[in-house]
Amino acid sequence: MNTDELDRKANWVRRKALEMCISAGRGHLGGTFSCVEILVALYYGGILNVSPLLKNNTNRDRVIFSKGHAMLGLYAILGDLGFFDVGELENCGKNGTILGDHPDHLIPGIEISSGSLGHGLSIACGLALSAKMNKSNFLTVVILGDAECNEGSVWEAAMFGQNHQLNNLIAVIDNNKIGASDFTMNFSGSALMENKWQAFGWRTIKVDGHNFKDILSGFERAKQPTDKPTAIIAETIKGKGVSFMENNSNWHHGAPKGEFAAKARQELTYQENENAS
Repeated sequence: MNTDELDRKANWVRRKALEMCISAGRGHLGGTFSCVEILVALYYGGILNVSPLLKNNTNRDRVIFSKGHAMLGLYAILGDLGFFDVGELENCGKNGTILGDHPDHLIPGIEISSGSLGHGLSIACGLALSAKMNKSNFLTVVILGDAECNEGSVWEAAMFGQNHQLNNLIAVIDNNKIGASDFTMNFSGSALMENKWQAFGWRTIKVDGHNFKDILSGFERAKQPTDKPTAIIAETIKGKGVSFMENNSNWHHGAPKGEFAAKARQELTYQENENAS
């Protein structure tokens, strides 16, 4: 897809995630909306070697979605790509569906059960190390939340990745600067995210997490030869795309109702029309 097509796909993902959340009566829209362009770039931008046909191929690329609470966007993408029946999206969060409130490894296209934060990077390091030991050439990409990086296990894994020179590993940090209830600077300080990863021996690349040209360029740079793992720091906006959700920790979790639902639908529909014109 070209960048215009990626923009349209991102808007579709946001609208689908919104409807899934409203229908289920719950969900994490703030963190979902902040990482939509990251996910769309990965799955539609020619970065990954993944498809439903490759599910049993040991050389397929791996995506570890560590911030699993923001699964609504990922579910929409996997359904759209045919990993499972796209109609299953209508049942998300309801009894009897395969699509629960957090990703499960039994869902086609999902590599690990996640959402219990702080574990994804460790698993990704294990996969990347196994690829090196087995002389496989698959890429492992792990998506982390910035508040998730307060977990000590993240930095233990970061040290492991640097020590083993896991240059086949890319960590993408969704740096929206808001946790579940407050701005991250109010509980983890104001040190720059890229400085933290550099201090642990990682190559860092900073991108605008809502600009497809910048994201795709960042991934291309991340694939260039190095003897280090790479951290892409994606500067994003929590709740991106819906004005009353943007930079508002109140929308970390919860489904909009009434006038809020109507306004969210109106704004996303307007954006869709703008992208189509």
